[in-house]
This record gives sequence, structure tokens and C-alpha cells, in this order.
Amino acid sequence: MSRTRLYRNGVLEAENFDPARISDHLADPSSVVWFDLCEPTAEDLAAVSEELGLHPLAVEDAVHVHQRPKLDRYASHLFLTAYAVDLDEYTGQLVKHEVAAFITTGALVTVRKSEGFRIDKVLERWDASPDLVKYGVGFLLHGLLDFIVDTHFEAVQTFDTQIEGLEEQLFDGNPKDSEMQRRTFELRKSLVSLRRVVMPMREVVNAVLRRDLHIVDQEIVPYFQDIYDHVLRATEWTESLRDLVTAIFETHLTIRSNHLNVIMKQVTSWAAIIAVPTAVTGFYGQNVPYPGFGHTTGFWTSTGVTIGLSAILFAVFRRKDWL
Repeated sequence: MSRTRLYRNGVLEAENFDPARISDHLADPSSVVWFDLCEPTAEDLAAVSEELGLHPLAVEDAVHVHQRPKLDRYASHLFLTAYAVDLDEYTGQLVKHEVAAFITTGALVTVRKSEGFRIDKVLERWDASPDLVKYGVGFLLHGLLDFIVDTHFEAVQTFDTQIEGLEEQLFDGNPKDSEMQRRTFELRKSLVSLRRVVMPMREVVNAVLRRDLHIVDQEIVPYFQDIYDHVLRATEWTESLRDLVTAIFETHLTIRSNHLNVIMKQVTSWAAIIAVPTAVTGFYGQNVPYPGFGHTTGFWTSTGVTIGLSAILFAVFRRKDWL
């Protein structure tokens, strides 16, 4: 499935026209064409490659999945790879949607590796900024990058909310250790995955702003600088959250360890108290004469010694906050 748009003289003139007419429209220097493909094969890209003179290596990367976010420069065009992301709030799993783009002076060709990439959201951004259409391909590229970076920012904000929930569970009176450990591990794993997507975007946006590439007009540079600022904020936020998740996990282990130490002190204290009557009754259970042997006074003496020593030990342990 393919989608197309034609902008002429800063105005949207046609949509969903026959892709075979792309070269005809590009013959007009006032025209800007957008062409979108979803999950194309090499054969699907062959026709577009001939029309725009795309480099074979770029076409190969556009077909293969799991490319690193990057911006490659070729003689006739630029090749962009990036990822939009979605975060499942219930499972903590990060879902990545890969997109590739061929950027020429008069056309933007987007290649989505899956239908999960919401291209309609990109179109909404283009339609919401009709005053920027006059900047041509730079305008189209801005809308695409702005959407991608916003998904990163939204994911980071959701991560922040999830991690705040973990912080509240740290000092819960009845913590669910296994659930918290699983959640912490899932969030940390997703943050590592997000970092691999967000970090390279600094280089991508910075490369777009290079003047020698002649992609962006000076009038639209502030809009790309705003994207770059969002990329930096998302990157720094991701790094801090990753460190915070690690700190939460380590703090959780420390709290559990301290709690276990308290339990061990309590058990040891009670064991010491219980050892007193065991020792006394064991002594008085000898089959040899002793003071009070065979008399009622022997029973009351052993009982008094047991209760007295147990009480003394209980008081000492309470004073030490072991009980």
C-alpha cells in the first residue's frame, strides 16, 4: 500500500495520485512530492529507485529491519533511519516502529517497516502547519522528525510516572517483592532499549542542521533546533531514569536485607529466651540429688529462675530494640 502527496508553490495540490507520475511532478521545480510505502519488498522499491536515482546500499537498508538510527549522505540524496516508540504501561515493554526515508531536493520517500508507525499522525502535523509548506522538503522532514522525537518524549514521561510508582512501593508496609523486582527489571530493560533509539538521534538532527547538506532553509532552522532541544532533554532524562531504576533496585535489596537482619535478631533473641527454661529444666531433670531434690521448694526455685532469667533477657533485648 502506498500513499502520495503533491505540494506545489507551498500549497497541497493532490493526494494519492499514481506513483508513476512522480517523475512528471518532480520535473516542475516548484513541486514537492511525498511518497510513502509500508513493508515494501526490494521489487517495490526498484521503480522508485529508478525514478529518483537512489543508491543501492540505501535501498538495501530500507528493506532490511533493525537498522541503527542514522543519516547517510549519498550523491543524489540523503538516507534517514529512525524509530518511533510506544510504551505499554501495564507490562513496561517498549515497542519500536522503524521508518526509513529518502530525502532529495524535491521529494521525501518514507518507508515504514510495519503498520505500527502511525503515519497519519505525521500527516496531521503537516496539515497543522500550512505556513511552513513553502519550505519544501525541509517542512516534510521537520514533521516526520518532530513526530518521532515526540514519541520518545512521551515514552520517557511514562517511564517517569512508572518509576515514581516504584519509589512509593519501596517503603510499603506489605511490599510484593517478586512483583516489584520483575517490574524494575522490565523498566530497566525497556530504558536500555529506549536509550539505543534516543541517543543516536542527537547525531541525526545535528547532521540535518549542517549547512553543507542544503536540506533546511535558514528560516526553518529554529524549528529543527527545537527538535534538537527535545532530543537532548529526552536523552538526559533517559540517562537519569536508568540510573534511578538501578538505584531503586539496589535500595530495594538493601531494605530487604535490613528487614531480614531485623528478623534474624528477633529470632535469635527469642531463641536465647527459650534457651533459659530449656537449660534450667534440663539441669533439674538430672537423676542426682540437688538442693530442693524431692521437695516442693525445688520446683518453685526452678520456676522462679526460669521466669526471672527470661524476663531479664526480654528486657535487655527490648532495650537494644531487638524485639
